[in-house]
Amino acid sequence: MVLLAAAVCTKSGKPLLSRQFVEMTRARIEGLLAAFPKLMNTGKQHTFVETESVRYVYQPLEKLYMLLITTKTSNILEDLETLRLFSRVIPEYCRAMEESEILDHSFEVIFAFDEIVALGYRENVNLAQIRTFTEMDSHEEKVFQAVRQTQEREAKQEMQRRAKELQRSRREAEKSGRRGVGFSGGFGSSSRGGDITPVVSDLPAEKPRPSAAPIKSSGTGKAMKLSSKTKDVDSFVSKLRTEGQDVMTSSTKSKQSASIAKTSTPASQKESVHLRIEEKMAVTAGREGGLQTLDVHGLIALNITDKNDQVGRIKVGIANNDDKGAQLLTHPNVDKKLFQSESYISMKNPAKPFPLNTDVGVLKWRLTTQDESLMPLSINCWPSENNKNGCDVNIEYELQQEDMELQDVVITIPLMSGSGAPIVGEIDGNSRYDHRRSVLEWSLPVIDATNKNGSLEFSVGGHPDDFFPVSVAFISRKSYCDIQVTDVLTLDSEQPVKYSTDAAVLVEKYEIV
Repeated sequence: MVLLAAAVCTKSGKPLLSRQFVEMTRARIEGLLAAFPKLMNTGKQHTFVETESVRYVYQPLEKLYMLLITTKTSNILEDLETLRLFSRVIPEYCRAMEESEILDHSFEVIFAFDEIVALGYRENVNLAQIRTFTEMDSHEEKVFQAVRQTQEREAKQEMQRRAKELQRSRREAEKSGRRGVGFSGGFGSSSRGGDITPVVSDLPAEKPRPSAAPIKSSGTGKAMKLSSKTKDVDSFVSKLRTEGQDVMTSSTKSKQSASIAKTSTPASQKESVHLRIEEKMAVTAGREGGLQTLDVHGLIALNITDKNDQVGRIKVGIANNDDKGAQLLTHPNVDKKLFQSESYISMKNPAKPFPLNTDVGVLKWRLTTQDESLMPLSINCWPSENNKNGCDVNIEYELQQEDMELQDVVITIPLMSGSGAPIVGEIDGNSRYDHRRSVLEWSLPVIDATNKNGSLEFSVGGHPDDFFPVSVAFISRKSYCDIQVTDVLTLDSEQPVKYSTDAAVLVEKYEIV
């Protein structure tokens, strides 16, 4: 066997995930992974390290290592090629090379690993094939789902038609029963004595009630089985819609959650030199005002797809327009003196080009503050109790950084469980009540300097503490710390190089507690 295991671990040696391709005990794989950081020689730059029994082939991924454990008799060139494919697979499923992101998508990454290696040997696959195999897209499954949905829809329509027939027959029976009681009301008088016979003839008219049994059995057994499973759900959904609530199907909801979960930098026409500017923001503020913490982590990642060595030997101009106090940090392989003197990012060794076909984090920055004026969006939620055992809630927002444009803004207000749908009064934007999570979602497509203020009023059962914490989600296509790429030049002749950029501010947590 050639390849024993593939793992992702931190720089300190903490294993995040590991996939063994041969029979190995847990104690052995944990011992091999624990020994790896002790064998690293920080003074030299290598891609492998050997022991008496195995060989470690590794590649740095920002704060992590992509690690392959092979036998000493394996072909090192083939191992390096396999390692590059493993390293390209991880960004397909993880937005950032961070510990939390790897753990969240560990199963998807392991499934992709299984497509690369089988029984210790490399499979002849590329990245596109791996993506196709892991998606497991099946035409037969789509046909089956379409047929099943058609059957369910037909069964539902048949159920509603038969329910109307049953209801109509019951109303007719009830009318006949009331008519009989009216005739019997004159039973004691001699003048209505002749009406006794109609009473006896009309009473059996109530017997059509059991007619539901033959009506039910006349349909196909399969269709009625489907309708019986969905009867309670359909009636509940119909009731919610009559109350004016927006009810989404499970498929629509799953698509929306998937699109939110995969939100990243916007797709654009990428050049051979592409720079991704990404900032992740975490904000916690008090309901009475005041900022508890605002934490921003920024990154500029460089990706070069042109195999021309001249394209790899470049320098990237950076414009630092930050006035909020962000702390910048360059990659260890970047020439710090050149960056400090001329604001250009280039390799410390001029003869060495930037890596190809991988996102390389060349510049990071962090901002931590408690200055309330630096919040992008301030939220004021003001619930007050009314005389109906509930609360009238007024909530408003104000854009404080007017140079920012916030897109796809969703402000989520929790409600007391079982309180029912809120009664929405005045609103800027749109609202949606999610009865499963007992929250009210206030959505606005864009918040910018032209509509920097907005408010929402609604009434619902509960107490003032039930409406916190209020959470906010949005995307901004402009850097919060205003750090931008100005130009890209070749290192030797300083000729301009065509490049593309993406920028996005993503919200990890934004809560009013």
